[in-house]
Amino acid sequence: MIPASLPRAMRLMGLCAATLLTFASPAHAQLSVDVTDETASNLKIAVPALPTNQSVGTPAGTTEELGRKIAEVIASDLKGSGLFDPSGPSGLRVPSMAEVTAPAYESWGGYEALVQGFVRSAGGANDITVGCYLYDVALKSELTRKGFIVAPADWRRAAHKCADAIYARLSGESPFFDSRIAYIAETGPKDARVKRLAIMDSDGANHRFITNGQSLALSPRFSPDYGSILYVSYIGRRVRIFVYDIGTGKQRLVTESSNPTFAPRWSPDGRNILFSMAIAGNTDIYRVTATGGTPVRLTTSPGIDVGGSYSPDGTKIVFESDRSGTQQVYVMNADGSNQQRISRGGGRYATPEWSPRGDLIAFTKISGDFKIAVMTPAGDNERILTNGWQDEAPTWSPNGRVLQFFRTTPGRDGMSQVWQVDLTGVNERRIPTPLNGSDPAWGPLLP
Repeated sequence: MIPASLPRAMRLMGLCAATLLTFASPAHAQLSVDVTDETASNLKIAVPALPTNQSVGTPAGTTEELGRKIAEVIASDLKGSGLFDPSGPSGLRVPSMAEVTAPAYESWGGYEALVQGFVRSAGGANDITVGCYLYDVALKSELTRKGFIVAPADWRRAAHKCADAIYARLSGESPFFDSRIAYIAETGPKDARVKRLAIMDSDGANHRFITNGQSLALSPRFSPDYGSILYVSYIGRRVRIFVYDIGTGKQRLVTESSNPTFAPRWSPDGRNILFSMAIAGNTDIYRVTATGGTPVRLTTSPGIDVGGSYSPDGTKIVFESDRSGTQQVYVMNADGSNQQRISRGGGRYATPEWSPRGDLIAFTKISGDFKIAVMTPAGDNERILTNGWQDEAPTWSPNGRVLQFFRTTPGRDGMSQVWQVDLTGVNERRIPTPLNGSDPAWGPLLP
């Protein structure tokens, strides 16, 4: 078992090898899931409540209550990925503490995998220790184990990290559950919307408003180090790009103008910011250092050049332009040279976003309705992933396997909501938000 006396410095980390071991599954008949196979059956996995050696109180509830709530989040994360068919914790018996490391496999017939763990605390405001174990039921073997020491209020992060460990072990892919979303919370009719900057966990929990709605907030993006959020603010006739520091709550001005300014994006190293600005009817893409200064113009073609999303290595930029007569997707070098159109299908193309894996570009396909689609950086293998009435503005998960976007319903009072879809286009779900939500921006995996 994981010792309860591990130092606080290890909180929210996979614990050191001397106290927490990660075991690989046997070389033969490895239990796994294929993230690219849309026809495969979802892996059946049992997620009973995590037991505790003694139910003691914490500011977030008793350790017994936390054991149930952590299991609920793990099951929800796994189900939301579209790869698993989890059961529990409701309806499943709670294992004993002794079973955590020695499962009663005969009790879990019908399941392919089993998640077990525990929650321990000395009580009060003291940290809780959360253990997480994954087992192959058929082979009766342990696949992985992780442990986390967190403040009671951070129990959800421990749950997300446990789900991340399970996802990574069974899929062979990088995880994405322990991450956050910045988005625009909206209220009011479409022609008079109040738009506030907000952040939340990737599953919609731990929601927090950042701005108060007195100014119009648009186009949020997390910095590569997760320390701040970039966004556009409209106050009267002045348009400003701010960087909001999440830790201190302070913000600093990057640039401002009386010209329409929109779609700011970070460079992968966090040193530069792309944005679009319209001057005398011509919209171009500019680059400015993250600390401010004089913007550098990167596009000069007549028409509207919008967006700008860096490739993961920072050498190229994908953007949209109507220079050919309709909105299409183009790629250029980071200095603005070698601008080439890559979209070749019918309809219009908007809001391109480069995958963090570098293998795909997501975009909004406009052909009657608005749909979320992907293609390669060369413009090949275009695939439509959604079929809503108005789906737009895709943003990538940290592992490049899932997209969030916003979907708007028809009519003057139509609702905008944040949705999620994986690359198969089969697994789609709505992310709950307290108000209407638009323009989501998925941040990297939390440190």
